[in-house]
Amino acid sequence: SDLREQEERGELLQPLVFVSLVLCSVLLYFRVSLMDPGFVKSDQEVKASKSEEQSVVIPQVPSDIKMRRCGYCMVKQPMRAKHCQLCQHCVRRYDHHCPWIENCVGEKNHPLFIVYLSVQLVVLLWGGHIAWSGLYFEQSWDWLQHNILLLMSFLLIVVLTIVDLLLLISHLYLISCNTTTWEFMSHHRISYLQNSELENPFDQGVVLNLWRFFC
Repeated sequence: SDLREQEERGELLQPLVFVSLVLCSVLLYFRVSLMDPGFVKSDQEVKASKSEEQSVVIPQVPSDIKMRRCGYCMVKQPMRAKHCQLCQHCVRRYDHHCPWIENCVGEKNHPLFIVYLSVQLVVLLWGGHIAWSGLYFEQSWDWLQHNILLLMSFLLIVVLTIVDLLLLISHLYLISCNTTTWEFMSHHRISYLQNSELENPFDQGVVLNLWRFFC
């Protein structure tokens, strides 16, 4: 492949950048998988950990908004939160439970999840190009025996690239509308959306939605 040829010629810049991107994607994967997605704390935990620093980080709910209690874990559930039966926790600004990372995607890790998908897409596209550069097709059994692993790798990369790209595009679209996967899929079952005069009461325009999400 092109990357192997550069390595053999002693041109290590691109191989090192590629390896660094792969390592970065792996670290992002573990970070998104293991971090708190925004679990809603119980009343006792809130009282025990209440401080000036946390009162700035965690937005306070206005007194005129009634917070309902979750029927599963019995915590006070803020708007846009949902109980995840797999994680056994309520998650703030719940988006979905991702089987890839075996964790919920919520208020705290959603921006990093988008960064992870973006880095992973770059790695897959570059990896696909590297695999393709090493394939020289011949109609012979000997060629297939020597290139079967590279060919299978290329086909797997193509499939994963399509999945990653579609997932990233769908999330960026929902973020630009200031809605979540759960709200988009279950709009007809969510009380605060059913009772709203607007189709999406959280939408503040594409620019402001993206700014508030990422910044």
